[in-house]
Amino acid sequence: MARKITMIVVHCSATRCNHPYPVQQLFHDHVEVNHWRFIGYHYYILRSGRVEITRPLHVAGAHAKGWNAHSIGICYEGGLDEQGNPADTRTEAQKQAMEKLIVQLKQQFPDIHTVLGHRDLPGVHKACPCFDAKELQPLLHLVGKV
Repeated sequence: MARKITMIVVHCSATRCNHPYPVQQLFHDHVEVNHWRFIGYHYYILRSGRVEITRPLHVAGAHAKGWNAHSIGICYEGGLDEQGNPADTRTEAQKQAMEKLIVQLKQQFPDIHTVLGHRDLPGVHKACPCFDAKELQPLLHLVGKV
């Protein structure tokens, strides 16, 4: 049975912007340390803007408890400044890649009606993704107009 995707949840890796956090380390932390079958997010966006597919879309994520069944998780590398404080550390390449990915996902899953940050979900008490991801919501309306 196919999942009905209605939401995109944006995350940050909560790592310092001056310390690399490659997909191999993300894999280690999620799969080898947490003993999950896959990385919890469906996509991981590196500082370079490269988008890594990290979990099959037909498999519910492990990124937003209570919301995984109908969502896709996108995570970007970073989210903390050099001192370890929450900050929007996305590079221009990451911002462009994230916007393009959201539009592509809306094309693939027309029932997506919401883009928000992890922090915007009820009961979440963290800064993730360290920017107002709801500002990405208008991208959902670009589909079919570009």
